[in-house]
Amino acid sequence: MLPAEALVAPDEVPAPAGLMNLPVRLRLFVGREGALGWLETAVQDPGVVVVQAVHGLGGIGKSTLIAQWAATHRDDHRPIWWITADSPTALDAGLAALTVALQPGLGAALPSPALREWAVRWLACHDGWLLILDNVTDPGHITDLLGRLPQGRILVTSRRATGWPDIVTPLRLDVLEPQQAVELLTGIVSRAGAAIDSADAAAVCAELGCLPLAVEQAGAYMAETGVTAGDYLRLLAGHPAQMYSDGGEGWIAERTIARVWQVTLDALADDPLPGRLLRTLAWYAPEAIPRGLWHQISGDHGEPALVRAVGRLAAYNMLTVDRTTQAVTVHRLVQAVARTPDPDDTHRQPDEITIARTTAATALTAALPGDWRDPASWPVWRTLAPHIDALATHTRPHVTDTDRVALVYLLNQASLFLNEQGNLPQAIAYLEQTLANCRRALSDDHPDTLASANNLASAYRSMGDLGRAVPLFEQTLTERRRVLGNDHPDTLASVNNLASACQAVGDLGRAISLFEQALVDCRRVLGNDHPQTLTLVNNLADAYQAAGNLGRAVPLFEQALVDCRRVLGNDHPDTLASVNNLAYVYESVGDLGRAVPLFEQALVDCRRVLGDDHPDTLASVNNLASAYQAVGDLRRAVPLYEQALTDRRRVLGNDHPQTFTSVNNLAYAYRSMGDLGRAISLFEQALVDCRRVLGNDHPQTLILVNNLAGAYQSAGDPGRAVPLFEQALVDCRQLLGNDHPVTLASANSLASAYESVGDLRRAVPLHEQALTDRRRVLGNDHPDTLASANDLAGAYRSMGDLGRAVPLYEQTLAGCRRVLGDDRPGTLALVNNLAGAYRSMGDLGRAVPLYEQALAGCRRVLGDDHPDTLAMVNNLAGAYWSVGDLERAVPLFEQNLTACRRVLGNDHPMTRAAYGNLQAAREGDESGGAGSDGRLP
Repeated sequence: MLPAEALVAPDEVPAPAGLMNLPVRLRLFVGREGALGWLETAVQDPGVVVVQAVHGLGGIGKSTLIAQWAATHRDDHRPIWWITADSPTALDAGLAALTVALQPGLGAALPSPALREWAVRWLACHDGWLLILDNVTDPGHITDLLGRLPQGRILVTSRRATGWPDIVTPLRLDVLEPQQAVELLTGIVSRAGAAIDSADAAAVCAELGCLPLAVEQAGAYMAETGVTAGDYLRLLAGHPAQMYSDGGEGWIAERTIARVWQVTLDALADDPLPGRLLRTLAWYAPEAIPRGLWHQISGDHGEPALVRAVGRLAAYNMLTVDRTTQAVTVHRLVQAVARTPDPDDTHRQPDEITIARTTAATALTAALPGDWRDPASWPVWRTLAPHIDALATHTRPHVTDTDRVALVYLLNQASLFLNEQGNLPQAIAYLEQTLANCRRALSDDHPDTLASANNLASAYRSMGDLGRAVPLFEQTLTERRRVLGNDHPDTLASVNNLASACQAVGDLGRAISLFEQALVDCRRVLGNDHPQTLTLVNNLADAYQAAGNLGRAVPLFEQALVDCRRVLGNDHPDTLASVNNLAYVYESVGDLGRAVPLFEQALVDCRRVLGDDHPDTLASVNNLASAYQAVGDLRRAVPLYEQALTDRRRVLGNDHPQTFTSVNNLAYAYRSMGDLGRAISLFEQALVDCRRVLGNDHPQTLILVNNLAGAYQSAGDPGRAVPLFEQALVDCRQLLGNDHPVTLASANSLASAYESVGDLRRAVPLHEQALTDRRRVLGNDHPDTLASANDLAGAYRSMGDLGRAVPLYEQTLAGCRRVLGDDRPGTLALVNNLAGAYRSMGDLGRAVPLYEQALAGCRRVLGDDHPDTLAMVNNLAGAYWSVGDLERAVPLFEQNLTACRRVLGNDHPMTRAAYGNLQAAREGDESGGAGSDGRLP
């Protein structure tokens, strides 16, 4: 016989006050303000059924969120009924339990299906209730129920992101914010009476990816065992399988992160591909695994099967897919568990983990773009770089010889790209790892090992670490000669590389000797037209130029260009580089009439062949700007420098060494045009960045120190200039040696700084030492040696020792005419300076013709608007004034002031000096400056 309750229709049965069955024990709850607000808004829609599905990765905190929201709204709904709905059977049991809660007498009277049906009918005819369906594994399991409920509120939690009926509004739940995760961890630990530093807590949370369940598990373990955060991280790194499965005493084993995701993979086990894919993706970086990479993993399965596997993993929130780029993201802790072997987990068998690691390396190798020097490949390289780094990092604790061989190629290619991008520290780290892997897996004498050593030495050289570069180049050359023989192309390349390193440390004699021998051998073994031979011709010419042997450098550069055009064609990148090299040597010898058109043609060709953003094109822009500056055309030079800097920042990034070069060059141009405020600001920022990226000891950093000091000097700030010059010289001597060209230049600059502040007692001996050293190291005819002689003569003149100044000027001028020619800017500057010395000793009969000769030469070679030309106009006008020829002096002063204002602007120091000289001449006051002349460097 049925009980009386069975005769009461469901619509006549009210819900008892306070009826609810929230089973989740609410622990410390933090954050989630956005999700709670979303739920608050969603349930406000009156009169219809509202179904919200909160989905996300297992352990993300879905059930905790819903339980928290329901508990805070216990007075708003009657009843609040929680059903574990991970299967149809569990769903039916939960509905039957609701019937029994509403009508207890029906429990023993009706079978389970009837109890379920009674509950559905009750829900359909009442409102004000809240039904929570927790852990729904298949949206199809609840479709029928949802279709029968016209009103009420239903909250669903699930790992499934897709497949929901239209009536359901999904909400994806993500990990906690970092500060919220720290709050959760510290709260759990502190409740146990322990303490944890917030920084240590942040480190643990970061390692766990701020996943709530993992943070809770870690907190429970630390609270129960008393281990510190540092100890926990150490245990996690050393014993991951055990730690992912251990939450301490009293922690429910089914709620460990390892077990939670095992359940998800069990649901996908009908197809082995999703598990294989997840184990493979686990070896990459968690964010933005590009489509071009994960598509390489399909193997024999084919693309459709792979796409389906990705879709199924995404459906269970084991990964997310960017719908625009198709890149996938996997939570870092999912990755950590998936790549941790556990014999007790069918989805993490040790042999399957090893296969996945190998597959990850193979797929990454296949996804690499071709030429790392091609800017078109850079976006792909940049997306793959973090995944190469992650694979190398994750492989290190498990590395086998098979792994080492795979990593050799990957890390070597990545290092070449990073070197091109200016990320030298990371490139060196990769190359050091590559060399170690080669030695372990292939032997010390394997050609790939020797190639790795060569590449590492090259990276050391680029980084300015010549103390490690040169010995490694020497060792590699010795071993290549022993293993491969003297005539092997790799051996010849090693000779070339060692020579370049010797040149970098200032050992030009050894560098030239090595280059000459390498060129002879290359021509004999490979032939005159081999690309390696053509490269050596250029390198030898460059060494001759560095040594000041321009008589051999210029013809060799010219021959190199002819040969490159004949063998490689006009548009080959090496040919374009050769054009730039020849233009540069023309500029160095002062042949600007040939240098500028060649630079202009090189830039046109680079843009046409390589594109506007290629590094060689950007270098061409910089080189042309330098040539314009050399001819005094700052109106064209400065905008080009600015463009070069903007483009390098955009293409190469702010921290690339070539970007630093552009900053330095632009700052120097601002200094030349008298804009010292912008010059100093740029120099200061460039120096800070250079020290941060390249270090205090890099030659580029030392050069910037000198240039900043020079800008301070130009701005009349000797208090900052002189100490900086002094520090630069100390650093250069310590790091580069006394004889390095940069050190010699630094000594000369400091001497000039002492002279500028009137400290001739220190200036003259330092100038004398600089000249002696340059003569010994570079030779008497090197342009830098001639410049030192000019500076020393000027210092003698400043101290009134014309007996030594004039003969030195005369001797140096003769050397410049012999080495550089009459029409070179350096020669013309010396003519001007010798004229000034004659004027100082009262020999105006020789001074005035020399001034006239210098001005005529400057106008012919540099043009009317070059700063040196303007300085010589001033000097000649002053000489006319000194001989009392006011009819020629005053108009020349007026002409000079007009030109200075037009070319340099009203605020340039030369313009202000020109104005003062003109006023003094008009007033007949020689002490006002009309009689003074300027010395040219």
